[in-house]
Amino acid sequence: MAKTLITCDCEGSQSIDSAALADTLGHAVTPPCSALCTRQIDRAAAALTAGDAIFCCTQESRVFTELAEELGVAPPPLLDLRDRAGWSDDPASKLPKMSALASEALLNAPLEKSLDVTSEGLCLILGTGEAAVLAAHQLKDHLAVTLLTDPSQPLPDTRAFDVIGGTLRKAKGALGHFEVTIDALRQVVPGGRGDLTYTAPQDGAISHCDVILDMRGQQQPPLFPAHEKREGYLRADPAYPPAVAAAVLAASHLVGTFEQPLYVRTEPLLCAHSRAGQTACTNCLDLCPTGAITPDGDHVSVDPMICAGCGACSAACPSGAISYDAPPVDFTMLRVQTLARAYLDAGGTAPRLLVHDDTFGSEMIRLSARHGRGLPADVIPMALPALAAFGHAEALAALAAGFAGISLLLRPKSDRDAIETQIALARAIGGDARVQLIDTPDPDAMSDTLYDGTAPAPVASPVRPMGTRRQITRQAARALHPEAEVLPLPTGAPYGAVLVDSDACTLCLSCVSLCPSGALGDNPDLPQLRFQEDACLQCGLCANICPEDAITLAPQLNLTGAALEQRVLHEEAPFPCVECGTLFGVKSTIDRITDKLRNHSMFADEGKLRMIQMCDDCRINAQYHSANNPLAGAERPRPRTTDDYLSKRRDH
Repeated sequence: MAKTLITCDCEGSQSIDSAALADTLGHAVTPPCSALCTRQIDRAAAALTAGDAIFCCTQESRVFTELAEELGVAPPPLLDLRDRAGWSDDPASKLPKMSALASEALLNAPLEKSLDVTSEGLCLILGTGEAAVLAAHQLKDHLAVTLLTDPSQPLPDTRAFDVIGGTLRKAKGALGHFEVTIDALRQVVPGGRGDLTYTAPQDGAISHCDVILDMRGQQQPPLFPAHEKREGYLRADPAYPPAVAAAVLAASHLVGTFEQPLYVRTEPLLCAHSRAGQTACTNCLDLCPTGAITPDGDHVSVDPMICAGCGACSAACPSGAISYDAPPVDFTMLRVQTLARAYLDAGGTAPRLLVHDDTFGSEMIRLSARHGRGLPADVIPMALPALAAFGHAEALAALAAGFAGISLLLRPKSDRDAIETQIALARAIGGDARVQLIDTPDPDAMSDTLYDGTAPAPVASPVRPMGTRRQITRQAARALHPEAEVLPLPTGAPYGAVLVDSDACTLCLSCVSLCPSGALGDNPDLPQLRFQEDACLQCGLCANICPEDAITLAPQLNLTGAALEQRVLHEEAPFPCVECGTLFGVKSTIDRITDKLRNHSMFADEGKLRMIQMCDDCRINAQYHSANNPLAGAERPRPRTTDDYLSKRRDH
């Protein structure tokens, strides 16, 4: 169904050509209002009642949401044309950029996947002193509170909440599913006169809770890596009352059923983590800040309760075994290609893409638009929930679609290492001048960088590749470098060749049996080691497992058709069986074994030495008929027949 864009020039502070915008979009665009959120709120109500409207204003989202509730309809989708396009000091036409942003907003975003997490309000407070006791008193009416404190400290003279003494050994889990192990556990003895006392200590006590409020102070390390991303774990310095108050308030609301987004999708069969106990790819394990990814046999598993959705694993996974799913990678690619196509179709040339997160980055753009120069007319912003999920494949897809350059706006405490690795790979394939990082908290500095920046000419013939991230990377690279054959890549890149030392390789084919992607193969009829470069993940398993150390990796991107075909890395002449002539094994290997065993006492008999040079069938046959066959038994007795019995009777 066609949708209608409801536009507003915000008291005449921006110019919107609604007719031209409607022509480029193929959807209805209303003439701009001047005060849609105030004086002309009736137009907003009419659009909400009619349905299928997109409001081109995000600043007053609260007003439009409350209006929708009053009318009993769903809140409208929102599109920010003002801060992202309209408010700009660039005198160039904003029509191509507005068309691109509107076309992206018209896409049907997939529904987010989630699972329900239930918290019953069991709260464990860690800490000693008055601040921890006060926090327990404040939370006791909202949560079932247990205070774990130092048993050497005086017991609080209250039974309004539970108090235990001991030392926390370890904790795992997340909101609604924490498990803690406590040593020297002491519980309060409720009876008796005088001060409360503890029971005898016990080690290894295991308990469960829904929320953990850590008030042990800065001298104690957090319980979890990237603790600020661990749902249900709140940490506050008891010496800083505002932090304690904020943590207590947040904890009081952690009761009920919550939706935990499923950020990533996994395909264990594609995982190249290990084979036969030999470790290969560890990209996701090395990058995961929360420890949500753990080894699980030959592949890895992701704990959705711990995963914070940073997206770094998706961008770094060479095989696609882990892919971001909130939103899916395919939809991100579609957004990138839609922005480029719509901008070019509306008459724009050489657009630049600004990728940012949907909190810090969006606020930077808003501040720049309201108080500074805004964004240049050729810079199209695209917000993502996880900036690290925008990897080299997405960047190359953008360049191949027609973007002249790409800028990633980093946020403070972003996953910089993961992002820089992907940017380095994108630069190696797409060109250094095409991809840049912007690392500043100053909106004016961000704008100045974009206004001063220049990018090479975009690709002459834009393409919109489809498929997996690896397939998109290859197609995009061929569009960007139509004359190139092989592009050198940095160490650790997930594309490349396998080099084999022919003098060292014995064609044992251990590498073939363990290759997780099938890039290495054999020939069932001849002693050959075959290789298909397009399938190679550069996981290093073949090099690790090779007993002769004959394999090395060469990171590169082969853009020729040869990368899609199997080629022979090493081959030798087969050995003909000395009995039947059947080809088997490798001639050099069998000759080498024969020479080494020729002087061995167990092979002094020439017949035994000859068996080494036989195929399996002939070797078994020769062994069976040999004089000293270890499998042979005593001579079998002749079967007795009726004639035997009759003959015996005649003799008697």
